[in-house]
Amino acid sequence: MRFNFSTHSAAPTSTAPATTTQVNGSNGSNGANGDQANQPLKKAIEADPDSLDSVISNPQSYPITIVPNRPTSYYGLSQNGKPFTRQPSCRSRNFRPGSMRRVRRRAVFKNGDCNVVQKHLQRRRVRFLQDMYTTMVDWQWRWTLLAFALSFILSWLFFALIWWLIIYTHGDLEEPHLPDNQEESGWAPCVSAIDGFTSCFLFSIETQHTIGYGVRTTSPECPEAIFMMCFQSIYGVMSSAFMAGIVFAKMTRAKQRAQTLLFSKHAVICQRDGTLSLMFRVGDMRKSHIIGAGVRAQLIRTKSTKEGEVMTQYFTELEIGTDDSGSDLFFIWPMVIEHKIDENSPLYNLNATDMLQDKFEIVVILEGTVESTGQSTQARSSYINTEILWGHRFDPVVLYNKDLQAYEIDYGRFNETTQVDTPLCSARELNEIYKIQEGFRTPASPSIQSRCSCSSGYQTPGRQSRLRWQHSVPL
Repeated sequence: MRFNFSTHSAAPTSTAPATTTQVNGSNGSNGANGDQANQPLKKAIEADPDSLDSVISNPQSYPITIVPNRPTSYYGLSQNGKPFTRQPSCRSRNFRPGSMRRVRRRAVFKNGDCNVVQKHLQRRRVRFLQDMYTTMVDWQWRWTLLAFALSFILSWLFFALIWWLIIYTHGDLEEPHLPDNQEESGWAPCVSAIDGFTSCFLFSIETQHTIGYGVRTTSPECPEAIFMMCFQSIYGVMSSAFMAGIVFAKMTRAKQRAQTLLFSKHAVICQRDGTLSLMFRVGDMRKSHIIGAGVRAQLIRTKSTKEGEVMTQYFTELEIGTDDSGSDLFFIWPMVIEHKIDENSPLYNLNATDMLQDKFEIVVILEGTVESTGQSTQARSSYINTEILWGHRFDPVVLYNKDLQAYEIDYGRFNETTQVDTPLCSARELNEIYKIQEGFRTPASPSIQSRCSCSSGYQTPGRQSRLRWQHSVPL
């Protein structure tokens, strides 16, 4: 890099002597004093003529403006003159502008968990403690097991302390009344073979769980000991039943069965019998089937009322079914669930472009009864607009194996789709095109025909023509 000092700008030159000659010429016009004033600048530039730091280190030696309106930190110096150090960046080296996709908000995750956080609940802890059984079932396993262990240990210690107080007040812990001296003194204790708190703790465990080793036993000398033995026995049965019921309910709850119910990663839109349809696939990994399985789908979308109210979470039920059996499934293998986009569908006016730009979420719910346990279960998933493939169709996964003489399910192709010819227009525009071809309406506007991107031809007079669509767009 060479600097043209006569014009106060940086200009590249081909040889070093040109710069030397120009500086010397300038010195000759200024005289001897000018030679002495410019000598430090000349040395700084000739030492490393290609270095920008040599010019910046002597900013007052010559009035040079390198780049206007730039902060000093841009050239390696901070505002206070100290060297500027670049902060380490957390951005990946593979980052490119536009390569990262914006995460869309959704109400239900793909694994079925609801993306809901509650706050400002009044008396939250009190209300949860009132329903202690459900609260403990909803706990994580580490807290449930910790409560399970503490419920027994703390009860053993509590009753051991009560037994120790009963025995201490009766005088069984005095030296002449200890088990080794009871035969000589003729003392009748409340509980035999008790000589301290440790033996009281062991007797508490034996009483609560009716172990009965046959060494420590109560006597009729202390009515309070008899009452405490009955009370602890009742408490032990109730606490064991309560904790065992919590662990059993936690192990057999319906949420665990839902882990083996599968939903396809994407939903697809294609034509079926001349009508656009939204489809997704469901499957069950277990051999024990879901009895009375039913599927529901709801659309979450923003809606504005006539009064101007904006409802950001507006639910609309979608009419879905599989083949001609409706939403009730005979769920023995993976099935494709279909929603016909007709006049009653909220997706009736959406084309391929609108599907990309619009913001909505389709929540799908599979419910039924577990055959092995008889409990109801529910599995959930959702699809946002970017997870819907326009112009795709699911590949078949159920084939008959002649060697095994049984139907074989290939779950490796559960999410596989095939791109097919599908119109890019909305279902409403597609129906208008069909009616025009059948002669029921006047010709549609050219904009509708261009959005559908179709070429038509009649097969048989009086019957609906077959449209061969030229494009399909995966979202």
